Amino acid sequence: MKKTIAIIGIGGKMGEWFANYFLENDFEVIGFDSENEIKTKSVTKANSLVGGVLKAEYVLLCTPTRRTPEIIRLIAKEMKRGSYLIEISSQKSKTATVLAKMPSKVNPICIHPMFGPGMKKIHGQHIISIPIKDAKKELSIAKSLFPDANFVTIDAIEHDKKIAVILGLTHLINLAFANILAKDDKISLTEKMSGTTFKAQKILTESIMTESPELIETIISNPEIRRVAEEFWKDIGRLLTSVQEGKSEEIQTYIRTTQEKLGKNSNLEESYKKLSKMVSSIEKK
Repeated sequence: MKKTIAIIGIGGKMGEWFANYFLENDFEVIGFDSENEIKTKSVTKANSLVGGVLKAEYVLLCTPTRRTPEIIRLIAKEMKRGSYLIEISSQKSKTATVLAKMPSKVNPICIHPMFGPGMKKIHGQHIISIPIKDAKKELSIAKSLFPDANFVTIDAIEHDKKIAVILGLTHLINLAFANILAKDDKISLTEKMSGTTFKAQKILTESIMTESPELIETIISNPEIRRVAEEFWKDIGRLLTSVQEGKSEEIQTYIRTTQEKLGKNSNLEESYKKLSKMVSSIEKK
């Protein structure tokens, strides 16, 4: 008999990705979405939020982060005994607290897939697992659902701190960079003049700009990002002031120190070669 999974928010890009993934893995998929049209074929459409979860063995939430805690409270008590509630949002502190307070009949699975809906295969992709009640059991279930992924386990608070850098700061920087590009009325000339660094940054920025405004807003609203962003702006201000005051030695010391610290954990020359190959490969397509 097929296992049954209900996907709440199935009409969104990630919802569609997971629907196709579980259909390919021989699950019966039930879908509910109050905001988007359900386009995925072979999905049983639920008439209501609660109706969608009543008989499902697994319930996967692909919902906006700000709404996720509320939805968990609404559906947890209606879910069948022994079922699993899987939550995938990019912020975990508040959500983890709500998951921990769910009725004992429902098992929480708190994960954060570190890939987007454009990913064709899950093999080798990273998924972060956040322990809620029984870390060993929760990780085992997650691995059984996504056996080809690589798992990293971390607590909710540390997760949000790391994601502030991994996603928050990178999205914030590229959002501002995208706005500058959008104002360039001679962008074709800019591109003709550009080298590897600009091309790579532009590709990354444009890729991020394919995401929905709601998702980007969610990512940069991580409370932990303020601490990281303030440090970032402080360093920018310090560098610009040093440039204006002609403090060449101070600037170069900053650069050398950063190179040395970064080089302890990374091969900078290899990173440069990888970047050049990546851009060259993209340009040939």
